[in-house]
Amino acid sequence: MTDLTTSYLGLTLKNPLVVSPSPLCEDLDAIRQMEDAGAAAVVLHSLFEEQLTLESRELDRFLTHGTESFAEALSYFPDMGEYKLGPDAYLEHIRKAKAAVKIPVIGSLNGISTGGWIRYAKKIEGAGADALELNVYYIPTDPDMTSAQVEQMYADLVRDVRASVKIPVAVKLGPYFSSMASVAKRLDQAGANALVLFNRFYQPDFDLEKLEVAPSLNLSRPEELRLRLCWVALLYGHVKADLAITGGVHTAEDVIKSMMAGAKVAMMTSALLKNGVGHLTGVRDGIVRWMEEHEYASIRQMQGSMSQKSVAQPTAFVRANYMKVLHSYALR
Repeated sequence: MTDLTTSYLGLTLKNPLVVSPSPLCEDLDAIRQMEDAGAAAVVLHSLFEEQLTLESRELDRFLTHGTESFAEALSYFPDMGEYKLGPDAYLEHIRKAKAAVKIPVIGSLNGISTGGWIRYAKKIEGAGADALELNVYYIPTDPDMTSAQVEQMYADLVRDVRASVKIPVAVKLGPYFSSMASVAKRLDQAGANALVLFNRFYQPDFDLEKLEVAPSLNLSRPEELRLRLCWVALLYGHVKADLAITGGVHTAEDVIKSMMAGAKVAMMTSALLKNGVGHLTGVRDGIVRWMEEHEYASIRQMQGSMSQKSVAQPTAFVRANYMKVLHSYALR
């Protein structure tokens, strides 16, 4: 019998399909449907740090620093009136989700300052979450802030939160670092139990009629998976933290590629928003079919098999392949 089990954040999961944060996760019935359709775990929508600023002045320093020069900076952050669940309601939602399903429920925090995060990390743990995902979405608008300072903020945040809770902690990152491998290693050393690659940077658009900056959200596309595959394959075996892929996962083949790169789980949201929660069942069944056809007995057997350290030509991930790709395109 095909073994789909995997481990992530110290949790044994029945398969590598994890639902990542979205508005779907605000609804208990939808979470039950996710479990029934085959999801092995669910990461709840994020509790945004901006929701905590009535009690914390620290974030205001981060948000307002540099806005004298960049008047638009604050407009990139959300209006708190748009959020349905405040901090207390979010904690209650965790309790209800835990009671509603048997699969692990992972809480999510989105912000940057240490003070508010430590307090609510403890509260999320107390509400019964099986793990915590730190969704670090930070836009350094101050031109005097160096990359080293930004990276130190990330490391400090992870170290402080990790020391404040006993449940496992994952860190969700964007790809825009000057040295991703170094950042991954530092967060690994700071105590991150998993790295989730990658957060998507939602870039605003311009409304030319109203002359306003307008929020714009596009769902992920399958081709976005390639960046994630590349970095997971490069990091596999170089960090102790589990690796998770999020962004661009739409099909069974996408999940299999993620496993072969070295991920423990593949996270899915856009495909569910497009196709419905039942899409999970088709993906799970597709994984089983592919494994049977290609004689794979277990998910663990394939994990990391296409990472840089495992393939016959590791240069395929670096500059030599870049030159080869540029010369391989034939004009039609």
